[in-house]
Amino acid sequence: MKTIITFGTFDVFHIGHLHILQRAGQLGERLIVGVSSDALNMQKKGRMPVYSQSDRMRIVAGLKCVDSVFLEESLEKKADYIRQFKADTLVMGDDWAGRFDSFSYLCEVVYFPRTPSVSTTSIIEVVKNGTCITTGIEYPVFSYNPDATELL
Repeated sequence: MKTIITFGTFDVFHIGHLHILQRAGQLGERLIVGVSSDALNMQKKGRMPVYSQSDRMRIVAGLKCVDSVFLEESLEKKADYIRQFKADTLVMGDDWAGRFDSFSYLCEVVYFPRTPSVSTTSIIEVVKNGTCITTGIEYPVFSYNPDATELL
């Protein structure tokens, strides 16, 4: 049985996340996904995720292409995770190209292209500011007031 492993934050889950997980799953019979802990995300990106690590793990585990999910607590433990799950292939997005080649002694390393014009960062920017940072398109921004009877 060929085991595939991948890692990510998977915050504000979007079509790009789904694409990479489905493509990774097609490489083998078992797909294992390491979801970055809240603390690791803070360390990597300098911000807390929108969704908690438990919610992100439940979202990813709910996909039919995913066989198992675990909490990734440290970037330095990637080799340990690869060994622990007996992974044959490590899959990452091509925004990480070359960064994980050092694990090629443990398993095959594959980088998939990202889905164009889709990222968690751009989605968060649209929600916060009304402008997509990748396209420059402005969207209406609504304020939420629980006592209001209409959108502001």
